[in-house]
Amino acid sequence: MTTDLPAIVIRQLRDHERHAASVVLARGMRDNPNHRAAFGDDPRRRLRSSLTMFNALFAVMRTQDRICAVGGANAGTPVGDHDAILGVAAMAAPGTCRPSVLQMTRMASRLTTVGAGPLARVITWQNAWRGHDPDQPHSHLGPLAVDAHLQGRGIGSALMREYTRRLDTAGHIGYLETDRSENVAFYERHGFTVTGRATVLDTPNWFMRREPGHG
Repeated sequence: MTTDLPAIVIRQLRDHERHAASVVLARGMRDNPNHRAAFGDDPRRRLRSSLTMFNALFAVMRTQDRICAVGGANAGTPVGDHDAILGVAAMAAPGTCRPSVLQMTRMASRLTTVGAGPLARVITWQNAWRGHDPDQPHSHLGPLAVDAHLQGRGIGSALMREYTRRLDTAGHIGYLETDRSENVAFYERHGFTVTGRATVLDTPNWFMRREPGHG
C-alpha cells in the first residue's frame, strides 16, 4: 500500500462541498460495472452522467450523514475550507434509506439530462438494490468512493474505520451493496459478510451486512 500522502483527516462534509464531493464520487466510480452498464462505454459520458446522478442524490436525500477524507497543507491542523477532498462516504440512518415517492420523482426529474435509456437503467438498478434491503433497522452505507488517482492508499479504509466506529457506538447493523468483486474482501476486513448476490443490469452485485461489534 502506498502511503505517500499527507495526514488524512476524516470529518463531516459541509453543505457547500456537496458538488466537490459528487465530483470525487463520479471520478472514483466512473468505471464501476453498474456505471458502465447504466451509462455506456464512453468514459466521458459516464463521468458526466455519474456526476449528475450524485448531485441529484445529494440534493434530494438531505437526511444522509456524509463524511469525507481530506488532505493538504492543513491536514495535520484544524481543517480549512480549501483542503482537497480525497474520498467521500454517505450513510443513511435506520429508517431513512428508502426514498419516498416524492424523493424518487425529484431524483428522476434531475436525471432526465442523462437520457431516457440511462435513466430507465438507473431506475432498474436502484429498484433491484432496494429489493434486497434488510427488513431490520440498519445503517445503509453508500455511496463511498476515493478519487480515482488516489485509490489503494488507505483512504477508503480510513473512511470505513470511522463508519464502523459509529456503527459500534450506536449499536446499529451496517448494510451496503457493491458491484466490484474486489470490494467484497475490502468490506469483509471491516466486519461485513455477504448476505446475498444478484445480477443487476447483467452485472454481478453483492449485498453485505455487519453486526455491531464485528470489526
